[in-house]
Amino acid sequence: MVSAGGRVGRRVGRLIGRMLLGVQQSERLPQLLPRPEEDAAVMDCALYVRGSRQPGRPSFAEAYGSARRRRGGFVWLGLFEPSWSQFTTIAELVGVDEATVDKTLAMDRRPAVERRGDVTALTLRTARYVEHAELTETSEVVDTGAVTLLIGRHFVVSVRHGGAGALADVREQLQQRPALLALGPWSVGYAVIERMVEVYHDVATRVEQDVEKLEETAFLRQGGCDVQQIYQLKRELVEFKRAVLPLQPPLRAMIAPTSDLPPGLRQYFEDVHGRLNQVVERVASYNELLDSILQARLAQVGLDQNNDMRKIAAWAAIAAVPTAIAGIYGMNFDHMPELHWQFGYGLVVGVMATAMVVLHRLFRKSGWL
Repeated sequence: MVSAGGRVGRRVGRLIGRMLLGVQQSERLPQLLPRPEEDAAVMDCALYVRGSRQPGRPSFAEAYGSARRRRGGFVWLGLFEPSWSQFTTIAELVGVDEATVDKTLAMDRRPAVERRGDVTALTLRTARYVEHAELTETSEVVDTGAVTLLIGRHFVVSVRHGGAGALADVREQLQQRPALLALGPWSVGYAVIERMVEVYHDVATRVEQDVEKLEETAFLRQGGCDVQQIYQLKRELVEFKRAVLPLQPPLRAMIAPTSDLPPGLRQYFEDVHGRLNQVVERVASYNELLDSILQARLAQVGLDQNNDMRKIAAWAAIAAVPTAIAGIYGMNFDHMPELHWQFGYGLVVGVMATAMVVLHRLFRKSGWL
């Protein structure tokens, strides 16, 4: 929650920004907004007209102004963890309110689609598989992040947080499909969702291999997996599940007949929705399998502990025989059986040994040893 002081500070910052930028003098914006090569947060900025990328490396203000003047034009600005002041400047230019700015810059967000006037905010969770030599109780298996797309009539602004989900390849592949790109800014939304779902499939396949390894070693007597390893993989799977499952309702809403999705893109979104459902089913099956492995492993641990207790009890019973006999003879009474006989000591030791051997054979036969 933002404090009152924080809101006042931001309002003052916005006021100063308006004074500096000169909202009424839009010709100054191209000089104040940095070009892609001048700002580390700007991954790329390009103007597209009828499915073709226009030459040059314009600033966002320049490209956005050109897109509004040209039919079938829009600009795609890619940002990586921008600062609040930088993103506020861009948001003011395209008419995005402060609440949307705060949500867009939040790092931990659930997948959602929100309409704010003429701007749609599409939030996705990114994911990537983390390579590891072996699964331990602290291994990181799935790394997640977030990407939010602000989609308007003539622009797309993508804001990414976290190391996963780079969109450079998405842009290059989309530029090789001019017919799809010509459908407008929502073609970028589809391309990003398609890539996220492809990554989900890849991560699910890699996680499946980890689950299979755990299943193979779960019932080994020696060198088997620990309960902590199973629990750690389950935690990582839950993190992955949080990225995948919440995306179903937004996609379902986007392909509904009442949505504002361009008709030419509806079939693309329906296809990616079907592939997302496949990932959801796979993740659910892995989660159930891990639950079964965990319960079976816990039962096996309990059984092993029970076997150990039986062995301890058997050896304690064997050791009790000589202890009892020695304890009796240690009372130092004058009248003890065979106390003054020459072979009495050997007889007592023999009785001890015979009783211990008999008990050992009985416990071995019953499976306690």
